Amino acid sequence: MPGPVIPAPAVSAREAEVLTLLGEHLSNAEIAARLFISVRTAESHVSSLLRKLGLPDRRALARHAAELARTEEPRPAPALPAPLTAFIGRARERGELAEAVTSHRLVTVTGPGGVGKTRLALAVAADVAGDFPDGVWFVDLVPATEPGRVATAVAAAVGVGEQPGRGIDDAVPAALADRRALLVLDNCEQVRDGVAPFLERLLAACPRLRVLVTSRVRLTVPFERVFPVPPLSRAGGDNSEAVALFLDRAAAAGRLPGPEVGEGAVAVCERLGGMALAIELAAARCSTLGLDGLVAGLSDQLRILAGGPRANDRHRSVRAVLDWSHDLLEPPDQALLRRVAVFVAPFTADAAAGIAGFAPLDRDGVVDGLGRLAEHSLLAVTPSATGTRYQALETIRQYGTERLTGAGELMDVRSRHLSWCLAGADALAGAGGADWRARFDAVAEDMRAALAWAAERPERRADAHRLALSLAGLAFTRNLLGEAQQRLEQAARLAADAAADSGTGIDADAAAVALRQAAAVAGCRGLGDDMFRLHRAAAEAARRAGDTVGAGRDLATAATVAYRFSSSFTRVPSAEEAAVLLAEARKLAGDAPAAEAAVALAEAAVVADAFGAVQGDTDNTARETIGFAERAVELARRAGDPVAESAALDALSGARSWAGEPFAAAAAARRRIDVLTSAPPSPAGSYEPPPFPAGPHEPPPFPAGSRELIDAPAGTHEMIDALAMAAGTALGVGALPEARRWGGRLAGHPLLAEAGHHATSWLLVADALTGDAGEVLAGSVRFLDAWERSGRGRSFSLGPAAASVAMIHGLSGDHDARRTWLAIVDEAGTGPEHRRGYGAVFDATVLLHHGDADAALERVAPEPEQVWKWVSWIWLHWYAGLRAEAAVLAGHPDARDRIASARIVAAGNPVVSAQVDRAEALLDGDPPRQLAAAAAFEAAGCRYQAARTLVLAGGEHAAAGETALAGLGLAPGAAR
Repeated sequence: MPGPVIPAPAVSAREAEVLTLLGEHLSNAEIAARLFISVRTAESHVSSLLRKLGLPDRRALARHAAELARTEEPRPAPALPAPLTAFIGRARERGELAEAVTSHRLVTVTGPGGVGKTRLALAVAADVAGDFPDGVWFVDLVPATEPGRVATAVAAAVGVGEQPGRGIDDAVPAALADRRALLVLDNCEQVRDGVAPFLERLLAACPRLRVLVTSRVRLTVPFERVFPVPPLSRAGGDNSEAVALFLDRAAAAGRLPGPEVGEGAVAVCERLGGMALAIELAAARCSTLGLDGLVAGLSDQLRILAGGPRANDRHRSVRAVLDWSHDLLEPPDQALLRRVAVFVAPFTADAAAGIAGFAPLDRDGVVDGLGRLAEHSLLAVTPSATGTRYQALETIRQYGTERLTGAGELMDVRSRHLSWCLAGADALAGAGGADWRARFDAVAEDMRAALAWAAERPERRADAHRLALSLAGLAFTRNLLGEAQQRLEQAARLAADAAADSGTGIDADAAAVALRQAAAVAGCRGLGDDMFRLHRAAAEAARRAGDTVGAGRDLATAATVAYRFSSSFTRVPSAEEAAVLLAEARKLAGDAPAAEAAVALAEAAVVADAFGAVQGDTDNTARETIGFAERAVELARRAGDPVAESAALDALSGARSWAGEPFAAAAAARRRIDVLTSAPPSPAGSYEPPPFPAGPHEPPPFPAGSRELIDAPAGTHEMIDALAMAAGTALGVGALPEARRWGGRLAGHPLLAEAGHHATSWLLVADALTGDAGEVLAGSVRFLDAWERSGRGRSFSLGPAAASVAMIHGLSGDHDARRTWLAIVDEAGTGPEHRRGYGAVFDATVLLHHGDADAALERVAPEPEQVWKWVSWIWLHWYAGLRAEAAVLAGHPDARDRIASARIVAAGNPVVSAQVDRAEALLDGDPPRQLAAAAAFEAAGCRYQAARTLVLAGGEHAAAGETALAGLGLAPGAAR
């Protein structure tokens, strides 16, 4: 018995003992028994205490005694289980929950089993223990298997026993009535029906009491404050909370194997969805399985995530945790849980009703059941722009799939899911709108999962083929070109596998059709080797289907690709290899117009062999190539094939350039865009990109089905190439506004969003030659970022683009930045012979701007006839004009001859012709002609050269020229 509380001299020692026992809420009979006095004597002492202390009733005496005890006795230590491992992470949740507990009477911590509710509650209870001087108690309700046993479990933890004449349900509130205390009730879900009424009575009787509950489902009482516990944060990669927990527990289990611990731990934690228990169980096996074995084993999380014997059997494995939650559900909700496990991504109630809404469930039952599963923390609820969505963690999905198999429903539910995905793909294929991408992203993972399942089942091969084609089209529209190619090749394999079957619903030539599409997508990706491989594979598939004409066309196209897109190959096929393909194509093609056009185009590419042309009779070879190309253009036009006609015009443009006809080459390049944009929509065309500088354009998605898709990727690939060639050829003839137009359309093309270095190349060059430093420097950021992200590759157009940025830095006077970009030129450009060409043009421009005419003259010393291959015809006019001007400014004796030569070479080029006129006016000392040249530059859209002309004119014009240069963001040019 505790020592008596003596509150004042007026209270006797015996009365003090009685008062102490009143503080323990004992009855008069119990006091009498404890002090060995009669009940009447005990009653007399109680009456005396009421009088002496001036208190109204027995309850007030008990409260007074408790307060006196608190002032004299040491504060009780929190009655919390001692943690065996360190608490990791949860800093934000820990602070927020602590605030909630001190501000609200009842806080329920909810979340799925294994997420870490109990550890968080214990950590917070320890944190706030100082705010509860009358005690902190922890009650594990797992043993309380009946709702009526809740009060008994709490009484045992608090130390209150049954008393005569008073039930335990009354004893606990009486014991805690005046206590400022915290009660932690753990694992309330299985006795929720008992916890809720018990707490309602307890909190009503104990105004200073706070209760912290952990449960997989909220209690649904009016005074409850719910605190959902999310999975451990994975943000921050190897610095995330989830990874910190994994590494701590793995270190405790033994030395971590391998050097890539952080990266592997990130992968494990991502697969486990941040579930704390799953992470701990996985970490425990890391030392024996290794990270690679652990990652591989997580395809069956329920098997691998099991530990040894533990005090809490429910936490021995993830399966045991989920069994506990599953057994708490009613049968209809158990059915719903296993059926929605088929969804990979967050899903709507409508989607769930369509797949899970069969006996014993109907639509209303599904909708209601989703709410109950969410309340049990088995589904996460996520609001979205398209409505409320539900999602299960991967571990719960695997558990649900096991249950689905056990119930004999797996095939039925998977089939329903597949049908839902096919219907969704059809709906997306015919849709558009600003939310199209979001709608696709919301269902894409489910489509991929359904396709993977169907592709493994011969009886589902036709559905798998259809879904692969649909997903390819949707991925292409979504700018997921790698996946689009992958799905098309998958569709081809499915079609080939079905070739021997009858009644599959797949066309005999479906494999060839899909492979042609895949080749076109590879072209959009700049993968020449894949284009070549896939066209040859399409030819073989066409042969197997009995389509020899199609096979001939495919072989001819493969031969053409080897020449047209040689810069995108890692290994360019030899001329002999291409010639063999062409010979075989001639045999197979027959007189079908489309096949004849393909063969004619291949002849223009293979027979001419541009690389050999410069070593032999260039003029005759060029004329021969022009003949083949013109025939290919005409045949493609007759066949009504705009993609083939554009490809033939590309060959014609190249042949005209080799023949020294740059304006004819540019005209052929422009015609390609006209042909492609005037063609009808798919199946035989593409779309016109938005006019520059419009914002991003949402291309129309593929139609569903197979044959409708045949030319959409090919048309898009052709359009991208046509825009690039139109921009380049326009630059070659000095049509700067036109070059900016086509270059701008290329830069805004949606399929090049990730390839900003390729998309912006020609626009950077056009803006640089125009003299717009602001546009060039802004575009260079996108260029550099995309180039570095793509692996810092080389390309025919990347070198000139980087050199043009270097030129702008040089004209701006930032020579350190210029050196940086010249280093990029060396890395991004193609062969050094090419860099001698465009490099000479841009370097000489900078040198002349700063008045170093001698160095500029040396930079363009070789005759244009010697270096035109280096310069490429695109740079030939610019090279000749700069060579003439450098000769004048350096006082070279052949200056007038160089002017005459350049005038002939660049005739018709408005910018270079103005430059030659300016050079001659400077040589003759003719200011009016210089000013006329300035006006010509302005009319041609070359504001830089217009301003520089004024500087060179000197006198009153120099100041105006310097002001104009400053407006362009360039440094003042050197006067003559």
